[in-house]
Amino acid sequence: MYSSTVMDHFHAPRNVGDLPDADGVGNAGNPISGNTIALHLKIADGTVTDAKFRTFGCAASIAASSMVTEWVIGRTADEAASIENDTIAEALGGLPPTKMHCSAMAADGVRAAIKDYRSRHGTVRKD
Repeated sequence: MYSSTVMDHFHAPRNVGDLPDADGVGNAGNPISGNTIALHLKIADGTVTDAKFRTFGCAASIAASSMVTEWVIGRTADEAASIENDTIAEALGGLPPTKMHCSAMAADGVRAAIKDYRSRHGTVRKD
């Protein structure tokens, strides 16, 4: 059983689409299992100003992707890169244990997009 927040983000996902002028793009997931995310971020002065996603997957994958776009907007690149899958799952009102990989995929997408942003803009960190 999914929370009402998961169902809301699944039925009315926020920030679906692409950003042609994205400052960072991250891809994550497992195409063999069928869950993938492409996350596009717009970053100005070190702060995420816009985020869009395209996700192929189950309801939890789509909801986690939608939620993560809302979570990252307004955060610094460092804050966004520190996101954990538990943060996304909690923001969604919880996910079943068998669906935690969906929130992990969304978090991995954010970290990949921030890594891409840093490599494009010469701010690569030695993590």
